[in-house]
Amino acid sequence: MPVPRDTGFPRADAENDFLRARRRQVLSRLAAWLRREPDDVNIMLPFHEVVESLGMLSERRLGLRTIRLESIVGSVDRTRDFDRRFRPTSARVRERWQRLALAQRRGEPVPPIEVYRVGDLHFVHDGHHRVSVAHALGLEVIDAYVTEVVTRIAAHGIRHRGDLIVKDYRRLFLERVPLGGEARAAVLLSDPWEYAELGEHVEAWGFRLMQDEGGLLDRVTVARRWYAEEYQPVVGMLRQADLVGDRTETEAYVWVAAERYRLIRTHRWDPDVISTLRSRR
Repeated sequence: MPVPRDTGFPRADAENDFLRARRRQVLSRLAAWLRREPDDVNIMLPFHEVVESLGMLSERRLGLRTIRLESIVGSVDRTRDFDRRFRPTSARVRERWQRLALAQRRGEPVPPIEVYRVGDLHFVHDGHHRVSVAHALGLEVIDAYVTEVVTRIAAHGIRHRGDLIVKDYRRLFLERVPLGGEARAAVLLSDPWEYAELGEHVEAWGFRLMQDEGGLLDRVTVARRWYAEEYQPVVGMLRQADLVGDRTETEAYVWVAAERYRLIRTHRWDPDVISTLRSRR
């Protein structure tokens, strides 16, 4: 964003800064409506919903840091005064906003904001107006007191609130099927409900395994053996049979596992099964 022009009249410039930011917010809403984008595209990510979906483990204070404005995507108190890019959504914040913009244009010191960090995302605890003004003035970084929050599930891939549903179902899946390391990263689905279906499938596989071996196995053992003895070999066969397509490997696995049982009524995997599934693709 280009730096707004300085006319030499700071108060008038600050007023124009606010009007420009409001105009951009209105135009952004109109463009989203014309493109028929989801309603939550321009809404700030709510910190508490994000942490709940990812599963909070701990937090620690990192102190004063310089962070990129583009990494600030949400708010702790779910403010509706600003959109996802911290443009004012109404005239309600105008007086305070223009006062801060005037201070910035005069070169007066502005205190650091306070944020929570989740992955590479930041959520404002205090300083929404300062972030909004910094965006409007074309700045790229801002000073902030940072508290880092460590979560069970990585925040990577979150763009808007709809993504939290997938993260939440994935967190629940990993509680039922505690995969680790490479296996944890490899099992990925885009449809949140499929995580619930896959969890049921793995638990059923584990039950059959315990029946065959005549003993109880904990969830960690079942998850590890399912990934090594079932998932990886099947995904390998799907690759060779060209049955993955434009899906993730896990999505292909879930699909063919359901089709295998529906069509052939068996839990086994062999070339005949793959051939039948391939013919009904």
